[in-house]
Amino acid sequence: MAITLRSRREIGLMRDAGAVVANVLSKLQEIARPGVSTAHLDEVAAKLTSQAAALPLFKGVRSPYARMPFPGVICASINEQVVHGIPSNQVILKPGDILSIDFGVRLQGYCGDAAVTVAIDEISEENRRLMDITKGTLDLAIRMAAPGVRWSKIAGEMQKMAESAGFSVVTEFVGHGIGTQMHEEPRVPNFVSDELLANDIVLAEGMILAVEPMINSGTSDVRTLKDGWTVVTADEKCSAHFEHTIAITGRGCEVLTLK
Repeated sequence: MAITLRSRREIGLMRDAGAVVANVLSKLQEIARPGVSTAHLDEVAAKLTSQAAALPLFKGVRSPYARMPFPGVICASINEQVVHGIPSNQVILKPGDILSIDFGVRLQGYCGDAAVTVAIDEISEENRRLMDITKGTLDLAIRMAAPGVRWSKIAGEMQKMAESAGFSVVTEFVGHGIGTQMHEEPRVPNFVSDELLANDIVLAEGMILAVEPMINSGTSDVRTLKDGWTVVTADEKCSAHFEHTIAITGRGCEVLTLK
């Protein structure tokens, strides 16, 4: 497993890419309201990306499970959709929905990637708690990340927080290294497994990670819809998703996708 350690110059370039991601996600959160389509959110993201002289990371990505490349600039996943939801004019936000927006760009050859789950108007107490716990696991990982720390220790605490709240951690999808490519080594799970313990990651200065817990209200099991992209919970209960790109520094870590 070859993990690339990035220089200060490279981290600076990734910070620039992360700023674009943060600004776009901030704008999308402002306009994600009842009556707005996820296609409109995608159009806004595309316009802002172009204005920033950046390239969208997701649009055109191919999957062996889908007939078509991913058509959106953002992934827009509503309620029971876990990840990779396709923006559509037919998907109109309504009160009570929770919407996960995943977005990334490449700028000057370097990538930034982040995600946020947004409450549409008033939501249920259960979904509010789900969102809070999911964001809480990400915040926990950010606080713990520092040189010399084993990722299994962080992943274990993330899993413990989610499961002690009565939720489950999605195990089919994990975070990842990121740099000049969207997906680089290492795999960054939000749970402890035999695979992680056998190939644990000792954090080191210069590592860049996209940490992205996906937490479900019910079962951790998921399935993919016929479009080959949209992943949903097997029991159709809601899911939340938060993500930041972080750089491991001498003092701990820096969030590169924070506005």
